[in-house]
Amino acid sequence: MTRVALGLGANLGDRLAALQGAVDLIAPLLADAVVSAVYETAPVGGPADQPDYANAVLAGDTDLDPHRLLLAAHDAEEAWRRTREVRWGPRTLDVDVLAVGDLELHDPDLVLPHPRAHERGFVLVPWAEIDPGFVIAGHGLVSDLAARATERDGVDAVRRRTDVRLELPA
Repeated sequence: MTRVALGLGANLGDRLAALQGAVDLIAPLLADAVVSAVYETAPVGGPADQPDYANAVLAGDTDLDPHRLLLAAHDAEEAWRRTREVRWGPRTLDVDVLAVGDLELHDPDLVLPHPRAHERGFVLVPWAEIDPGFVIAGHGLVSDLAARATERDGVDAVRRRTDVRLELPA
């Protein structure tokens, strides 16, 4: 079994339902699954005129091949009618495979660890909440990277939602 982490984000439609839908579809593939709180952030990259994102991180252990995990991520996106029209544009659901243990992979369809995870507060802050000791290959501890992102972007850049929470399937 290998520790994995997936980033979840949505900024169109019912964002919270989309995040919960991704958890419902992917968590059963993971042993000892944990999911972070929901965080809101302004869009990063892409078109400036788009709604804020709801983000979370799902982590757990799996013996799935990384490409099978990516397929599960794409299946979840498809279930929420994700379209890929504009790079970093608005979306109903985005599921990124952030890391699969310490595996480094550079395939055309999958790069591990995710090439920008180590610098994005909207990934690092929720990830540090549930798995602070995870080491992103080539970059360091998630907790250290999250602290640096918070210092760089400001404490209000990644806002925790205390009024909602995602639930792992029974």
